[in-house]
Amino acid sequence: MKELDIGEVARRSGLPTSTLRYYEEKGLISSIGRRGLIRVFGADVLQRLSLIALGQSAQLSLDEISTMLDAEGQPDIDRQLLNEKADELDRTIERLSAVRDELRRVACCPAARHMDCSTFQTLLKAAGKGGSGKRTGKGDLRRRA
Repeated sequence: MKELDIGEVARRSGLPTSTLRYYEEKGLISSIGRRGLIRVFGADVLQRLSLIALGQSAQLSLDEISTMLDAEGQPDIDRQLLNEKADELDRTIERLSAVRDELRRVACCPAARHMDCSTFQTLLKAAGKGGSGKRTGKGDLRRRA
């Protein structure tokens, strides 16, 4: 098995050595020894780091990722967790889409001043009541739970 020192792993992965040490501390990766004071890893650490990066791009926390890596660094995917994350992303997309739509409506307001715009006034009232300003129909704004 080819050995890589921490500097080489950092160079190949694009991660700072401090992140690699943190991942090791959290148990996400493990060194196979030391060359003097320098940590040494097996070449398979690069694949494990790729799995970690993939998990992070899917909005998984490091703790969630750690539960999906077996002792050999192979994926042991929690399908239920992935479905829950996908549902969470759907809710976030819905919320952000509503915010985007409201920003566009306010930006296109024909009133000379936004304080004279009825759509903007409705948004202000909804925001003042803790609402997100989600539009559910023509002129109908309601608070989201």
